[in-house]
Order: sequence, then structure tokens, then C-alpha cells
Amino acid sequence: MVTRRTTRSRAAPIVRKNTVRLTGDVARHVRAGHPWVYREALGPRHLAPEPGTVIDLVDEEGEFVGRGLYDADSAIALRVFSRNPDVAIDAELVGLRVRAAVALRTKLLDASSLQCMRLVNGESDGLPGIVVERYGDYLVTQLYTSAIAGLRDALYDALVAELSPKAIYEQRRYRSLAGDAPRQAAAELVRGSAAPVEIEVAEGDVRFIVDVTAPLSTGLFADLREGRRAVRQWASGRRVLNLFSYTGAISVYAQAGGAAEVAAVDVAPKVHARARRNFAASGFDPEKPELIVGDVFKVLARFVERGRSFDMVVLDPPAFASAAARGGKPWSAVRDYSELIAAALDVLVQGGLLVAASSTHKMSSAEFELALAEGALAANTRLQIIDRRSLPPDFPTVPGFPEGNYLKFAVAVRG
Repeated sequence: MVTRRTTRSRAAPIVRKNTVRLTGDVARHVRAGHPWVYREALGPRHLAPEPGTVIDLVDEEGEFVGRGLYDADSAIALRVFSRNPDVAIDAELVGLRVRAAVALRTKLLDASSLQCMRLVNGESDGLPGIVVERYGDYLVTQLYTSAIAGLRDALYDALVAELSPKAIYEQRRYRSLAGDAPRQAAAELVRGSAAPVEIEVAEGDVRFIVDVTAPLSTGLFADLREGRRAVRQWASGRRVLNLFSYTGAISVYAQAGGAAEVAAVDVAPKVHARARRNFAASGFDPEKPELIVGDVFKVLARFVERGRSFDMVVLDPPAFASAAARGGKPWSAVRDYSELIAAALDVLVQGGLLVAASSTHKMSSAEFELALAEGALAANTRLQIIDRRSLPPDFPTVPGFPEGNYLKFAVAVRG
């Protein structure tokens, strides 16, 4: 994290109320585009304004660096909205940035054939802590900080004016100083009329069932769209194993690509029911995929015992999972990814394709590649990466904010 500081120095005096003086390296990163200032980077001074208070940031010489909102409860103390001293953080700014974000997607993407997309990508669209996604005629907002509470009405007014959605639902994903998220309730209806529990949306020539009222995920991740297309491109004639399969979007793409066989593994039985509905929505036989409930590592061990193998193995694990959710030890992508790679390679034929993804910014590209290499070493084989995919164009990123470019996706041949 570029704005973190592991050591604390004595803070310089604050020049005026609601102004924070940043050390040289922190100020440099904020000027370069990083939108977060961590609490520990503020030094020993204790800030205690109300959440959502506008704070001006200055450098060691007192020169203006940026303007942000204060979050009293998060490890990210300040989220920077502007680097122009003449720009206020207000309803007008929110409206301008919503319109710019929607206009960019209108230029880049065909909304008639792509009914699931990200319309506002938080920090990278100049609205830190705010994400907006479209699912057909419905919008889902994800709010990552209570600091933007005063901007909610302006946000929803702008979205209604630009898009006239049937409804807007709000998910609150606030995290405490300890990094814990509160127990999630169903998404809150904040504008329009209640949506049905299930909505069908198109992603090109395939279709998926989503739930915009769900607490956390609607059931389809827009950020992995290019990765799904890669699976479709490489799946023809292959026996495909989809691990951590969730609602089966990757399985559907494998089937659309002409896979000879599709097997999917997930620890949650209910997601397989959604996977069958997704197969049916795209015109495929919902009984065709083999849907397996269980811990991925245990299922892979059973496949090895039975001598079962595959021509393509897809890995898209969560960043973290509890021991209870996994049926065993807790999972951490950063710590355990190489072990997962090795276990997957045990069921992948020579010349087969390993498809690996990671969607947490806490795992860098270098750590991701090291996990691939160490997993191959543990499996006594080698991997050659032949295809890489990135975030789709509705997930723009800005220079100076590496956390925004969080997705790692690779297709590798087993040697």
C-alpha cells in the first residue's frame, strides 16, 4: 500500500482547522493519484471530526495537495475527491462525475448486448468508496465508507437523471478499523419499485440469473468478463473442471465454448441450483454439468485417488474463507494459492490448461506469478503462460493507484 507508513514521525502543526499536513512521501503519492490516506500515515495526531467532514490535505510546506472526506471507522482515514483547491465536495461534483462515468461506458460498450456492467468504478471514476453496477433495468450501489452518507441523495439523483432505472439498491460494505465487515443485511431499496428476486441479464449471447436484492453479490461478477471469454476461447473439446464455481458463470462459458465435459466444485449447495438455472437461461441442458458439493482440496484428493483427470482446470478462489466455510482450515489466497495450484496440477493432464485468477489487491502480480511457479515446482512440473486477461473497459484504472488494478488472470500450459 503506497500510502502506508511503518514508522511514525512527529507530525508538523496543523495550519488550520480541518486541515492535515502530510509527510513528503504520502503527499507525493496523493498528488500522483492515490486516493487513500491511511490512519497510520497521519502520525500521532488524533483526528476526531464527524464522519464525512471535508478535510484539506497539505504538504510539509503547507501547499495544497488534495481534499477528501474523513472516515472515523476505517483504516483508510481520508478518501481524496479532488486535487484542485477550487473544487468543493458537493452534489454538483457528484453529478458531474456520475455523468462522466456513464458517458465513458456509453462510448465503450453496447448496453443492449451487455446488461451487466460497472457504471461507476469508485476511486478510478473520482468517487472514492462508491461503486455502481447495472443489471438490466436495475442499479446496485456498493458503499464502502460511511463518510459519503451526505452525498447519497446527490448520487441517486444523478443516477436517476442519467439512467431512469426501475430501481436502485444499496449494499453497505463498511469495514471496521480491525478490517472486519459487519453482518450483511439484504440490499436496501433506495429508489424506485421493488425488483423481482431473480432477473435475467445478457452478456453477449449468454444469459445469467441475478438477484439485485442480495446482501453482497448478485451472482455475477462483471470484473471477470474477459476471463470468462478466455475460458470460452480455450474450452473447445476439453474436459473442464471449474473450482470455486459459485453460480457457474465460468461453467456456462466453458459449455458455450464447446467443452466436452464440465464439472464444477463449490462448498455451497445452493449456488449449484443457480448454476443450473444459468445453464437453462443460456439454452443449455441444466443437467449436463456435473455439480459437486465439497471442499476443493478434498475433492481434488478424491480425483487423484480415482485417477480422474481433466484437460482444463479453472481456479477463481475467494480472497479469504473461514474454516467453517471450507470444511477444514481457513483459506487465504496470499498464503495458500501455491498449494491450490499444486493440487490442481495433480488432476491436469500434460499439455492441459491451468486457468488461474485472483481478484484481491492484497495479492500483487508478482506474488500471483510466484504462487504459480511454486505450485508447479511442488507438482514437479512446469507452466508456460500463453494468455493473460485484465479488467474490462468498464473497470478503468488510474495511474498512481495500483490497488485499482487488482485482477490477475492467466492461462498456462502444463509442461
